[in-house]
Amino acid sequence: MEYKSIISFIGSEAELSGTLPKAIGFARQCEAHLTACLLGVDMTPAGGFYMGASPILLQETLERAQSEAEALESTARKMFEGQGVRWGAESAVVQFGGLPALVGLRSRFSDLVIQSRPYGPGTIATQEAAIESALFEGQAAVLVLPEGDLREDFGKRVVIAWNQSNEALSAVRRALPLLQAADQVSVLVVDPPVHSPERSDPGGLLTQMLARHGVRAEVSVLAKTMPRVSDVLMRHMDDVDASVMVMGAYGHSRLREAILGGATRNVLENARHAVFLAH
Repeated sequence: MEYKSIISFIGSEAELSGTLPKAIGFARQCEAHLTACLLGVDMTPAGGFYMGASPILLQETLERAQSEAEALESTARKMFEGQGVRWGAESAVVQFGGLPALVGLRSRFSDLVIQSRPYGPGTIATQEAAIESALFEGQAAVLVLPEGDLREDFGKRVVIAWNQSNEALSAVRRALPLLQAADQVSVLVVDPPVHSPERSDPGGLLTQMLARHGVRAEVSVLAKTMPRVSDVLMRHMDDVDASVMVMGAYGHSRLREAILGGATRNVLENARHAVFLAH
């Protein structure tokens, strides 16, 4: 499989300028079609308008969202011009509670969703919601881009965070085109369980599968010498100078990770490199 249909959901000017140029570069490299879905999101909570409230107020919020989406679409079309990539740009207006349905429907028919990092200064709530909606409602793979420009050697060195989970295996399968194009792939196993089926050869079955797809990978087994597994993952990325991490997303529930933390959320909050996710 190749990435031939890519989509990105964008809800602000800052997100547009930070995401679309890098998505265009990636789509050009893949010779893919890139669609930018420019969102106007009404953030009024469900039930926010009490019985008898003026319908004019509701209309005003929707019109504001519509004008924001149209402005983003106009800017996106200008950014696409002369970039040498097949593209489409469309605006969409939705209430925040309806965002999962919209993102899920559109991402379901795409090979890859490209989004910006959802945490940090200047981010908005729709960024996190779009990523989670693409993963869960759309069952799509998501490439979360880092801040700043993509490196010239982007994708040449890749780390796979391997914990034998269904989510991790799904991410590896979705990332095969990326892995096949890489020069170096490192399968990282942190503290493999003593009673694991792979205890005698951690990552061995995975590297065998990858080899049959033309991907040469090396296995690194590390101890959890830092407080969180995500810290070990990110340190290893720095050690091997990797530009992309492939990992399964939300092995625990989203609610648990939001309250107690988890590898997915911690990586998205702190990663300085791109993260390829699938659930």
